[in-house]
Amino acid sequence: MLNDELKGQLRGYLQHLRHNIILVASLDEGDKSREMKEFLNEISELSDKVSYQEGGNDVRRPSFLIRAADSDVQVCFAGIPMGHEFTSLVLALLQVGGHPPKVEAEQVAQIKALKGDFHFETYFSLSCHNCPDVVQALNTLSVLNPNIRHTAIDGALFQDEVNERDVRSVPQVFLNGERFSTGRMELPEILAKIDTEGAAKASEKLNDEAPFDTLVIGSGPAGCAAAIYTARKGVRTGLLAERFGGQVMDTAGIENFISVPETEGPALAKNLEQHVRSYDVRVITAQRAAKLIPAEKEGGLHEIVLESGAHLKARTIIVATGARWRQLNVPGEEEYRTRGVAYCPHCDGPFFKGRPVAVAGGGNSGVEAAIDLAGIVSHVTLLQYDPVLTADEVLQNKVRSLPNVDIVVNARTTEIRGDGRKMTGLSWQDVKDGSEHSIDVDGIFVQIGLLPNTDWLKGGIEMSRIGEIGIDERCRTSIPGVFAAGDATTVPYKQIIVAMGEGAKAALSAFDHIIRVPAAS
Repeated sequence: MLNDELKGQLRGYLQHLRHNIILVASLDEGDKSREMKEFLNEISELSDKVSYQEGGNDVRRPSFLIRAADSDVQVCFAGIPMGHEFTSLVLALLQVGGHPPKVEAEQVAQIKALKGDFHFETYFSLSCHNCPDVVQALNTLSVLNPNIRHTAIDGALFQDEVNERDVRSVPQVFLNGERFSTGRMELPEILAKIDTEGAAKASEKLNDEAPFDTLVIGSGPAGCAAAIYTARKGVRTGLLAERFGGQVMDTAGIENFISVPETEGPALAKNLEQHVRSYDVRVITAQRAAKLIPAEKEGGLHEIVLESGAHLKARTIIVATGARWRQLNVPGEEEYRTRGVAYCPHCDGPFFKGRPVAVAGGGNSGVEAAIDLAGIVSHVTLLQYDPVLTADEVLQNKVRSLPNVDIVVNARTTEIRGDGRKMTGLSWQDVKDGSEHSIDVDGIFVQIGLLPNTDWLKGGIEMSRIGEIGIDERCRTSIPGVFAAGDATTVPYKQIIVAMGEGAKAALSAFDHIIRVPAAS
């Protein structure tokens, strides 16, 4: 199962084990159980602190526990965590073996203080690049608090269970048997959801935060670049980081980031976070901006009101809140979200194996999604509102060559249909002649572009028709001392490398403002 390179890497990691651990397998007579046995044996041979035993009593087979030899600390995997989940396996081995998780001291105390019984179950896909963050966060919780248990489940391996629970999107988390969350979440977000009292206390503490010279809102490529540049100037910098990487986290392959021939979105997002944290930046997580109150006079303090009710102040603000997937906004879309309506073909495509699906959008994202899905599902119907596809020619040639893809242009999706539990089909209208049509599909992947995350700023700052923040060549907005960068602005070409450059430019402009405009008394 493990090649020599992976064995070498894992052997090096296992040198950091502080305590003995046991890999306890629950197996049956199937092929996957034989693979798991081989896999776990290979791991146990890499360190004298790791042992392997069979006879586990988990009802999911194959599955295995990583259990501390001298305590009740444990983590469970139902399936073989390779692919994107291999990192989750490595971290689980180390943390159960006594290597401390990289969690802030305040969060560790909050986790250990949690009362009650929490049994989390996370369904993941080995091809999902968002799943590891959720799996790793919940594993960390279970290692730090014995009242918390977590099982990470490979949905592809337990199809009957996935169908019974109607799991059509990953990562999907259940808590004590009830649906808890869908989509990527990080540790602070999960903590805020299960410990509302602790989250409220953390928000209250933010009111005592001293004013920043520069407060950056957003932690995608633009926001991270801005925070690094202002920190390097020696000014007091804060970063409101709801999600490091932003839309980058939803990008599978990146091949146009200059000097890096090829990388993946989650890897780049991790590097962004590490780079930011290497500087003296006050990173504030699990918080979201709700309102901007501009300074009353030049050189005064701007105020950001958070959704939690807390307030932060700064001499300059850099808004880099990025964008989100544009929705169809048709009946049934919200009702069947995660139950047929999906936005990430890489994450959720495997759950539609052998089933018919549709893709909405004929640009690069939509055509790429159709190409990827064609190798998994039984049939793809690609619906494009415009009279022609707008994707690059090479992508159009590829998708037209696939025998199980139909392309329908002049098509406006009008409704998502379902049986109350899951999506069963959709309706669309021919925008040219007005005729109505319907098709039976089990899912639709929406790939129709992005919308800026600027709703919270409406009415207080100049914006374009679609909500992009208006900026000049120095990233200045209509409010003195407030700057903006990246996909949330009117800057053309929504690209990672463009956003980073704009973030740096906004930071330099903010610093220039600080040194030229005297602080109001």
